[in-house]
Amino acid sequence: MKTILSAALVFGLCGLAGAQGEKADPVGTWKCEYEIGGMKRTSTLTIKKDGEKIAGTMSWPDQKETNLKDVKLKDGDLTFSAVRVLMDNKITVEYKLTITGDKLKGKGASEFGGKKQEFDIEAKREKKDK
Repeated sequence: MKTILSAALVFGLCGLAGAQGEKADPVGTWKCEYEIGGMKRTSTLTIKKDGEKIAGTMSWPDQKETNLKDVKLKDGDLTFSAVRVLMDNKITVEYKLTITGDKLKGKGASEFGGKKQEFDIEAKREKKDK
């Protein structure tokens, strides 16, 4: 009985260590959803990797792609900023998202009219056609 319990414990810990050792992969196209001012909104985040460098773009239904700035990946956290253009206003939005498999979850934050606004954001990676 002790042998079975010990074996189960060892396999369980090895499995846990293996799962924690996996690197978060930000590459792909992500469909983002968030809510601001009671209105649901969407955007598309595209992340590419060129060697060790990560780059990408973000687009919204009413704005074409804009290049991401200061894209960094550390310990499964993806951070970057993007400039959102609304009418004649350019608003820099700072993002901090945590990658878990094919899901992103985190916050976006911006300042407009002297007021800081934060919102929750979630995204799912689009499946690649094979």
